[in-house]
Amino acid sequence: MPELDLSLDRRRLVALRHGAVLVVSPAAVFRIAGSGALACIQGLLTNDLLAPGDGSLVYGAMLTPKGMIETDAWVLRRGDTLTMIVPCEGRARAQEIFARALPPRLARATDLTGELRVAWLLGERGFQTLAKSGIGAPEGAGRVVEVAGNGDPVLVALAPEAAPFAALLVGPVPAVEPLGGRLTAAGAGPGDELDRQAARILAGWPGLGAEIEDRTLPQEVRYDEIGGVSYTKGCYTGQETVARVHFRGHTNRELRGLRWLGAAPVLGSNGLDSGREVRIGDREVGTVRSTLTVDGRAMGLALIRREAAVGAKVVAAGQPATVTALPFGDELDA
Repeated sequence: MPELDLSLDRRRLVALRHGAVLVVSPAAVFRIAGSGALACIQGLLTNDLLAPGDGSLVYGAMLTPKGMIETDAWVLRRGDTLTMIVPCEGRARAQEIFARALPPRLARATDLTGELRVAWLLGERGFQTLAKSGIGAPEGAGRVVEVAGNGDPVLVALAPEAAPFAALLVGPVPAVEPLGGRLTAAGAGPGDELDRQAARILAGWPGLGAEIEDRTLPQEVRYDEIGGVSYTKGCYTGQETVARVHFRGHTNRELRGLRWLGAAPVLGSNGLDSGREVRIGDREVGTVRSTLTVDGRAMGLALIRREAAVGAKVVAAGQPATVTALPFGDELDA
């Protein structure tokens, strides 16, 4: 996972929120093919791949049998062939799941990490920039089309509304690079992993290795709100726990936003160490997971117990803060 505690200047924030920014960043990519590929992945993913139909982009996660997230993933469907994008931190886990769960005569997972490149288009003008580039775009959110890129096919997908990006392109490196050049010529500014992680924080989206730990349940990290889980699709690994939480109870902690009232907190760069606690009085109610600071003003994501409701005044990483709803609004724009 990249740095959890990020800092942007205001110019970069404005471009990220209100412009278009192109980021080509590391990601693990798998291609799952075979007569049973769709059915097999349908039995592994928290979300429904069948209902959206062919040419869809779906977000979800693969779970342990006890319902804990192993890795999250974006899945692009073209016919019975699926392209799965997972964080680099989830690559080994995905390989293990595929080796254990996919019958070779029905579905084969090919690890194409390094051969395929993923380009993320961020910002509210991302769609307009894609249209202006002439590359070709799907007809609606959550849809995928195939376009030609330097002789090789490239998948282009428009993100669902809640996603932390506007569109993505995935294909062979020699094919994606010239398409990226066309997006730049159409007005997309160059970005890097810092921009992509900042967009994730602003959208209130959980990151593997930060908000998503080894024992994280989907509902703890906003999967209901971001459209990462289906309760009508049928069986999948870990479904029993997820369904029980949904229909019979609730989680004890939730992913929420923090807005610091004064100076930005000073946090270590080594992840979840001491000093990241969220407290009400002398009681610890959560931990700070990711922060974004602009001109000394900070916001962040934290896993917080339910009793610390939105609007609660807390002390987070040693500084006064307010618990806020997600996604973030324009708190840092002013």
